[in-house]
Amino acid sequence: MNKISKLLLPPLVLLISAAIAWLAIINRPEPERREPVVERISVEVMPLQRRDFPIRIGSQGTTRPHTETTLIAQVSGTVIEVSPRFNPGSFFRAGDLLLRIDPRDYRAAVTIAESELAQARLRLAQEQARAAQARRDWERLGEPGEPDPLALRKPQLQSEQAAVAAAEARLTQARLNLQRTRIRAPYNGRLLEKKADLGQFLNPGTVVGRIYAVDFIEVRLPLSNRQLAFVTIPELYQEQENPAPAGPAATIRAEIGGREYRWPARIVRSEGAIDQGSQQTFVIARVDEPYARREPGRPPLKIGQFVQAEIEGRTLERVFVVPDSALHSGNTIFIVDSDDRLRQHQVGIVWRDGEQTVIEGDLREGARLVISPVSASLIGRRVSVSATSGEPR
Repeated sequence: MNKISKLLLPPLVLLISAAIAWLAIINRPEPERREPVVERISVEVMPLQRRDFPIRIGSQGTTRPHTETTLIAQVSGTVIEVSPRFNPGSFFRAGDLLLRIDPRDYRAAVTIAESELAQARLRLAQEQARAAQARRDWERLGEPGEPDPLALRKPQLQSEQAAVAAAEARLTQARLNLQRTRIRAPYNGRLLEKKADLGQFLNPGTVVGRIYAVDFIEVRLPLSNRQLAFVTIPELYQEQENPAPAGPAATIRAEIGGREYRWPARIVRSEGAIDQGSQQTFVIARVDEPYARREPGRPPLKIGQFVQAEIEGRTLERVFVVPDSALHSGNTIFIVDSDDRLRQHQVGIVWRDGEQTVIEGDLREGARLVISPVSASLIGRRVSVSATSGEPR
């Protein structure tokens, strides 16, 4: 190889390598362009449908008797008889004998009063005969004018008539005192507290026990102003002659021995004043025959039992009812639009009970309401809708 070839070989190699590199660059394959893949979040939806919604208002209170009476001795004496029904918790009927006080002194007083009345009537009859004889004697004399009342024995007659009336009153009082030696039940009830027993000496005014009626009991239930807007409570007015109409039905629930039991009730009235501390109105629920054996195994509803109440309120017509969990930040819901994108809506809350919420706003019937947990950061993004029953397509 000559000297010229040696000089030209390196530039030639470089030129050939550059040409090959240039050809490789201009003939390289174009890279495939792909859209970035965004994973869709799956949400569960339900269709918004209008329906009628009966409101149930919850409250709580304690049972109490509608009539409670303190039994008091009206005469003095020793208790000589105690009824088996005169024990705390025992039931009795109207007219049943509960206690009997020694009646002997009062029987003697009746006998004495009867004797005094008989003597007074005898003296009255004698005086009436004397007055009649005085009238005849005056008429035989033929004196002009009206006779003097004393001549006709009118004052004496009036005195004897008054004596008879007084004797009759003493006899009535004696018989009443004798009757009061028997302390009887004024109504069907149950003994709450016993304060007298056999052999005890009683004075007039001594408390012998406390009883209460069992035909029905009452429950005092607080309601807020908002709750009152959805229930009709019977009210009384000063000029009202007829009783207030029947109020809404209610259900009383109580947990006894680890089980929940229910009793039907009815709201009968509201109290005449609003509680100043809570600004709540108290209504009275009535439970009839709480001690009757209506259902097998259900215990009686006793006085002082803490209970839960559910009052039937108004029925809201043609409203949207959604699960309480579908609301976010108080009054926000999420809707999936026709393009499967997540949208946010502000709604008004008509009623809320902790499980269901009645909402209002610019909503379309059949719209897909999101009922699964979602984040506000997903607003505007496409989501994957899981199949639900009744979902509009």
